This record gives sequence, C-alpha cells and structure tokens, in this order.
Amino acid sequence: MPSTDTLTTPRPRVADFYAVNRGGGLFSEAFSQRLGAVFALVAARMGLKPTHLTLLNLVLGIAVSVVLVLRAQDGTAAITPLYGLLALLGWQVAYSLDCADGQLARVTRQGSAAGARIDILCDVASQILLVTALVAVGRPPLWLGALFAASWMVNLVTSVLATQGDANSMMTSTSLPVRIVKLVRDYGAVIFVAGLVLTLAPALTIWFIAAFTVVNFGFLLASITFTARTALRG
Repeated sequence: MPSTDTLTTPRPRVADFYAVNRGGGLFSEAFSQRLGAVFALVAARMGLKPTHLTLLNLVLGIAVSVVLVLRAQDGTAAITPLYGLLALLGWQVAYSLDCADGQLARVTRQGSAAGARIDILCDVASQILLVTALVAVGRPPLWLGALFAASWMVNLVTSVLATQGDANSMMTSTSLPVRIVKLVRDYGAVIFVAGLVLTLAPALTIWFIAAFTVVNFGFLLASITFTARTALRG
C-alpha cells in the first residue's frame, strides 16, 4: 500500500520546473526555458539525474557542430538548408537541455558543486565547437575569426559573473524595450539567429560573425567602463 507521503506529495508539473528557471533573456525565457521544463519533467519521470541532461546537451551540441565542420571542409559541398535546419534545431534542443539540467536539480534537490562544475565545463566545450562550426562555414579572415572566438567567450564569462549575488547590470529596467535590446546578449536568441542564417543564407555567416564580434566587444568595453566607475565610487 502506498505511503501517506506518496499520496499527499504531488508530482512536479512542467510549471513547477519552469518556475525555478534562471532566465537568460526574453527569447530564452519564452522558448528555451519552457522547452527545458518539458525535458526536465520527462527526465524526472525517467529517474534521470541533472548531469545526464548536461551530458546529453554536450553530445548533441558537439555532434551538430562536427557535422557542419565536416560539411564546410568538403570543397565540393555546400551548406544546404537541410544542414542549416540541423543547426537551428539541434543547437536549440541542446541549449534547452542545458536549461533543463538546472531546473531538474532545483526541483528535485539534486544540485551539487560537482554538477555545477560539469555544467560549466560542458558549456565551454559545446560552445567551442559551435564557434568552430560558424568559422568553418563563414570562412572569415584569420584576424576576424580569432576576434569572433574571443568575443564569444565574453558571453560565457559574463553569464557566469551574472550568477554572483552581487552582480550589477548596466540596464536594470525590465521593460519590454530594454529586454528586446538585450536580445543581442541572449544566448538562445543568438544561436537561433545563427541557425536561421545557416538555413536561409549561409553565405551571410561571415556578416553574422562580424556583427556579433562588434556587439560583444562593444558590450565588453561598456561593461569595463561601468564596473570601473562603480568600483571607484565604492
């Protein structure tokens, strides 16, 4: 006979997982985190651990990127819409799994320091391959490819810094116009645009690379100025 605890404790729902999401931007909250909540629910009912989702994110993200790199390196082939669609969907699902592991950990109380570390390490590995894929397709000049790779890490580093309790934002408003502006810093939105470019106009990938590099180095300089002023006032 089921215990009283089993009868009185409701099973988590999708809404419960979504309620503990850590944001990430307008697009990520509206799409990636919601899909992540579905993945987290399925994982919970299958008895999976958060690290299982972390590793699935890693395997899927790397697999998609490797396929693109191999295709781009084939001089007789081109990035067709099918390959672009693979990137668009594959990277989004991988990112949603990345959102799901944290939701699963928080709702089921399976969080750990080791789990947090493997999550960050897998993010780094997956994003290195994603950057490699975009550079392989876009074929930018060496200097631009190097700057693009460096600027991509700005996203990763600042997202980690943002998890600190005393982190400050240059734009604290949560109004819709501000959140729309911040889409340029929303990882889910960035890889969505990258996937669209690869699907609809892969020849424009180099322009995506250039625009992303300019925006992120501009953000880095603005962040340094803002943080320095705050530190000096303190």
